[in-house]
Amino acid sequence: MAERTGPRVYAIAAHRGFADALVAGLLPRYAEDGLGLARLTLLLPSQRAVRTVTEAFVRLSGTGLLLPRMAVVGDLDLDETLGPLLDPIGSVDVPPAADPVRRWLRLAALLQVELGDAAPRGPALLRQAFELGRTMDRLLVEGIGPEELLGERVLGVVGDQASHWQGAIRTFARVQARWLAELDARGEVDAPTRRNQLFELAARRWREAPPPHPVVAAGVTSASPALARLLRMVADLPAGSVILPDLDLALDPAVWDALGTAGAPAAADDPPIGRDDAVTHPQYHLKLLLNRMGVSRGEVEPWHRAGLAAADPARSRAISNLFLPPAASAQWVRLKPDQRRLAGVRLMETAHPEDEAQAIAILIREALEQPERRVALITPDRALAARVVAHLGRWNIVADDTAGQPLPMTTAGRLLLLLAELMRSGAAPVPLIGLLGHPLVGQAVPGWAGDRAQWLDHVRRLDRALRGPRPEPGLGHVRRVVALRQDPEFTAWWDAVERQLAPLVEDGDLPLALALDRLAAAAEGLSGGLAWAGGDGRSCAQFIEQTRGPAREVGTVVAPGDLAAVLRDAMERVSVRPLWGGHPRVAIYGVIEARMSRADLVICGGLTEGTWPGTTAPDALLAPAVLRALGVPGADFRVGLAAHDLAAALGAPEVVLSHARRDAAGPVIPSRFVLRVRAMLGETLLRDHAEHETVRRARWLDDAPADSPAPRPAPRPSVAQRDVPLAVTALDPLRGDPYQFYAAEILRLRRWDPLDAEPSAAWKGTAVHAILEAWHKQGGPLRPIAEAELAKMSAHPLVRCLWWPRLEAGLQWIEETIAEQSAAGRTVIASEVQGHWTWRGVKLKGRADRIDRLPDGTLAVIDYKTGSPPSARRVEQGFALQLGLIGLMAQGGAFAGVSGEPTRFEYWSLAKSKDRPEGFGQWSEPVLEGQKKSGLPREVFLATTAFYLTDAIDRWIIGDEPFTARLNPDLPTYTDYDQLMRLDEWQGRGAATDGEVAP
Repeated sequence: MAERTGPRVYAIAAHRGFADALVAGLLPRYAEDGLGLARLTLLLPSQRAVRTVTEAFVRLSGTGLLLPRMAVVGDLDLDETLGPLLDPIGSVDVPPAADPVRRWLRLAALLQVELGDAAPRGPALLRQAFELGRTMDRLLVEGIGPEELLGERVLGVVGDQASHWQGAIRTFARVQARWLAELDARGEVDAPTRRNQLFELAARRWREAPPPHPVVAAGVTSASPALARLLRMVADLPAGSVILPDLDLALDPAVWDALGTAGAPAAADDPPIGRDDAVTHPQYHLKLLLNRMGVSRGEVEPWHRAGLAAADPARSRAISNLFLPPAASAQWVRLKPDQRRLAGVRLMETAHPEDEAQAIAILIREALEQPERRVALITPDRALAARVVAHLGRWNIVADDTAGQPLPMTTAGRLLLLLAELMRSGAAPVPLIGLLGHPLVGQAVPGWAGDRAQWLDHVRRLDRALRGPRPEPGLGHVRRVVALRQDPEFTAWWDAVERQLAPLVEDGDLPLALALDRLAAAAEGLSGGLAWAGGDGRSCAQFIEQTRGPAREVGTVVAPGDLAAVLRDAMERVSVRPLWGGHPRVAIYGVIEARMSRADLVICGGLTEGTWPGTTAPDALLAPAVLRALGVPGADFRVGLAAHDLAAALGAPEVVLSHARRDAAGPVIPSRFVLRVRAMLGETLLRDHAEHETVRRARWLDDAPADSPAPRPAPRPSVAQRDVPLAVTALDPLRGDPYQFYAAEILRLRRWDPLDAEPSAAWKGTAVHAILEAWHKQGGPLRPIAEAELAKMSAHPLVRCLWWPRLEAGLQWIEETIAEQSAAGRTVIASEVQGHWTWRGVKLKGRADRIDRLPDGTLAVIDYKTGSPPSARRVEQGFALQLGLIGLMAQGGAFAGVSGEPTRFEYWSLAKSKDRPEGFGQWSEPVLEGQKKSGLPREVFLATTAFYLTDAIDRWIIGDEPFTARLNPDLPTYTDYDQLMRLDEWQGRGAATDGEVAP
């Protein structure tokens, strides 16, 4: 670098590769003697940049060398602090920074005081406090304090805003004033204020006593005023310089001027950020930085070296044309092909994210076939990155996602959230079983001596026992379920679990610090300390420690129902990055982590609107006009940063721009950057960039030979297999859908209820039968018996509240109707009685809900229904035979103490009454008489039932008829075995042949 006067500011073009080009220029200048490079101080934007530059030194040095001192100015987007050079230990010139967690919780308390009854509750209040703190930081980074917010220019703008903006600004100003008063009393400042003061302190010291050795600031693009002044100080040092990444020195001056004022207003009354500023342009933030440094673009010189992975110089010109502002983009039609040809850049469009991830993995796999070839995937879509990592595992390629995972998605983070969810739900079955089956749980639990396999065996047993509707909150129901098993080992296991979980299910609000204490104790006890192992465990432990102390000091109180949401919101802001490992030539970056990096092949994935660039939302507290008046770029400023990141990635030798046409929710719009590429290239040049072959290979990779659809199942089991007892409830599926009978009675397959299931008709029927059985046996009022039986079932209070009024009305109708019938001479002689009977050598079994003796000595068979009973048409067609079968069994003496001839066949339904719209309960008979048009005549009711029974036994039980699936497809039926019979493969195919395929 030749000696020059004025500020020493240089720029490295996008096609040169920043880190390698930087090192290629630093080595010959400072590595002349053995210690020359070690005397150099490099100011870099982040720890990631330090690693990237270090790797560049290793690649380019050829031999061993002493690295320069690298200091970090702290990337705010990565939540990094300043290095020791700018923040010396023991410095008393700058006040300490306030703890960010304490500030977040304290701002929530101040908001509660300020808004009073209008304040949101629970997680919503804490979210608003976090947004308020972020807005404060945004202003403080720009060096804007309360005095500027209340200045004449801003107040004039506020009066023109809508009322909700005015209210939000007032709330913001009042809460900030209260907070700053607290900071003054504590002798602290906010972290951005301290950062600005440290920059000012370093600039002042270097101005008063310039450092004896060179200082170079490289790769810094933050345009905060304090940092810009420090960079100007570095540029003015005798042995100092500033090197900017991807500054377009060839951009037409008219286009540069069209970007706007960018912090340099033409008149004193002009706002620092003009309304028409092109904040979405990738060069805007660099223009803003230069203006705040007091450096014109004409004073910036190009860097004199290129990196190892440099692209064609024409690439930078094409990138510049690609991102022209809207008005200047009109010149695309006049550009020569070589000025808009992105040689080495390809477009790849896939159908959905899974195809995209597979295709990207194939590109990476192909790139690694070439020795020393480096490949990088850059994407802000963490789900896409995770898919690519999984697909690379197919070839045993380990790739680390350096952007990390949100803490809730890690193993340790999920454990903590499961414990919080257990507290929120009162130990509901889903979070309870999810917690007990967590991979970290079950290791060295106090009071439990078994191994992991035994632990999981007990978890499966508990899972089976808890299936069905959600029980009442608390652990008492689980204790009763475990006690019913009468297994000492199972009981000992639950005792150990309950000791860990009991403190989490106490009622009432509790301090956040105490809640974290309990969560941490339970996590440690259930995992044997493994919850704090590994990178995610250490991050989880650090999160708890950083939150617990401030929460105890502030006195934050949360409701148990809010704890899970509060923790999830806070943990989402913590990224867990891999510590080591991964393939040395494969990198997966987030957009921020990719800055300054370079590879031979760069794949930019997830290029859709809302992802890259991300969705821009206006500040929730300060109107855009207020931000412009303060000189703060609006939300669209992030679009410009995303464009700059893409422009830097486009400088690689080979680039693939990838996007999918849809995501999990539906069709998506390609990124505006992709649309610009298509528009600038035109159809002729675009054909050279299309990436078709890789997408086809990605589809072929998972394509399997087409398999013929399954035929309609019609199994023919052996005679011995058909010899099964026939339940009265099984005859209907046997005649209606024989395959259901085959799966249930011969294969003995049963569908398990899900955890936290909705109360099903079967569950309600069980409850009603248990209540009525107890009432018939005990006598007395029905209501207390019903309440006692529901209490035994441990039904969830919400279920009881919603269902009990209907149940109570229906039971009251039953009680009143039976009383009226008793007065007329009709008596109940059997209730919930089990019976066995043999017909044509086949054993029948069934339970009669109720059998009454009529005044004439005949019998009435009653079947209770919680919903609507079967129609008389179904009974007539022989698909609802339970009443008739119970009647046949009663006629044959199958029930102890019951004899006589059944003449009445009644359904008693607890559904809403048709005759009494205000009430519940009705009874009906599927008998053809009077005005009815369907049903069985009373005199042949039992004979017809016997005919259908005989027919079914002869065909399927002692005969050889196949158990054909959906023999009567129009008949309403259960769907428990649809997947087993592979219904979707053959239903609706008119030419389907009936096979004899056993599942």
